[in-house]
This record gives sequence, C-alpha cells and structure tokens, in this order.
Amino acid sequence: MTTAATDRPNAPARKAPTRPRRALGDHVAATVGKLQTQVLHEPPVPEAVGAIARLRRGIGRIPGSDYTLGIYLSVPDELLRGRPRNDADAYDAEYAVHDAITLYALHQQSRRERMHVSGSGLGVALAALVRKSVSPEGVRRRFAALGTATSYAESIHHLRGLVTMLREHQIPLDYGLLADDLYTLRQPAGQPPGRPSGRATVQAVWGREFFRTRPTAGDTNDSGNPTDSATETEERAQ
Repeated sequence: MTTAATDRPNAPARKAPTRPRRALGDHVAATVGKLQTQVLHEPPVPEAVGAIARLRRGIGRIPGSDYTLGIYLSVPDELLRGRPRNDADAYDAEYAVHDAITLYALHQQSRRERMHVSGSGLGVALAALVRKSVSPEGVRRRFAALGTATSYAESIHHLRGLVTMLREHQIPLDYGLLADDLYTLRQPAGQPPGRPSGRATVQAVWGREFFRTRPTAGDTNDSGNPTDSATETEERAQ
C-alpha cells in the first residue's frame, strides 16, 4: 500500500466507512470501554489510572509479561482460536488483545476525551489525522510504512507511532476493530486455502478506509489553515 496525493480540490465529502466488530473485538471494546469510563470519571478511579500506566509500558511485550494485568488482558476460552504449535506460546487472540489494549493505554494517556469510540476504524482515524495535522505528508509516510510492514512486530512499531500522533490531535479509534485487525494480521496465507495472508487483507482494509474518507469542506489543520483537499490513490496490495 502506498500513498500518492492527486489534486482533486472539488471532490465531494464522503461518509466515513464503517464495519462491524467480531466477537474478539466486542470483548476488547467492552474491556476498554469499562477502563475508559473509570479513567474519565470525576475524580478518576485510582486503580484504573495505575492500570493505564502499566498497560502503556506493555506495548510490544509478550502477552502475560505483567501478572498484575490479567483482569484487562485475559481472553475468554471461547475466543482462543488457532492453538499455537507450542503450548508455551501465546495464542493469536492473546497477542491481538494485549496489543490493542496496551495501544489504547498509550492513546488515552493524559487525555480527558474518549480515545476509544465505536465505529472509527484505523484508516478512518488516520484520514482525519491527515486533515488535522500540520504535517500531513508525515502522516502519509508513516501510514505507507505500516502498509508495507512485513512482520507483525514491525506493524506494532508503526502503530505505536501513529497512535501517538492520534493522541496529540485528540482523534479517537475503535480498539475493538483494531483487535480484530491485529488478529487477522497474524494469520498466514492460505487460511482458508486460496486466501491471501492476513497481513495483505488487513493492509488493504486500512487502505480502503483511508482512501474512501475524504475531507469535508472547510476542514482546517491545527495551524488554522485550510487543508489540502487532495485525495489519495491506492496501489492494490499484492
């Protein structure tokens, strides 16, 4: 997936695309929603504030590394699909839950707005970030790097940088959808037979969300200047 701006100043605004969550995503959305309510309560619930700090430090670590976070990161048995070859390894669902919720903790850090909002897929959120950022090309470059990542760990690395940018501009994300995407991202090609890899599938979904979400008339970036209303073109993921 690559991004290239094309000059279409009169392109009409489109309604942001939406997609449903799966069972794993609903589980993560419920967990994050409860934590978010506690953190944004007046006054905040101290245990939730402490959990946000610990979860944030868990980004990129192996699921199960922090024994104190089981209440937030455990996965119900019925959602543990795809048993790993070695029982000592984490399930794909455990990675997806761990990484989605720890990235949420980074996103919510020091923010009093809801950074988890149902229905806002990653591509939609990043399109909004392009419109608000004073450096939209920097956002596009980071998104392009995510779209060409060749490993799960590399994808999490790029997501961490993008989530930090979303936090800075108060742009929310649906962390249930992200968990579903991360689960798919870990799936190999040919599951089921004939299908592309999960990585190619998810990268294409993110790209379609991004390119289908056009800026609305009168959008401005953080400097108060009108944004370039150019839209982006997509190369199909191979």
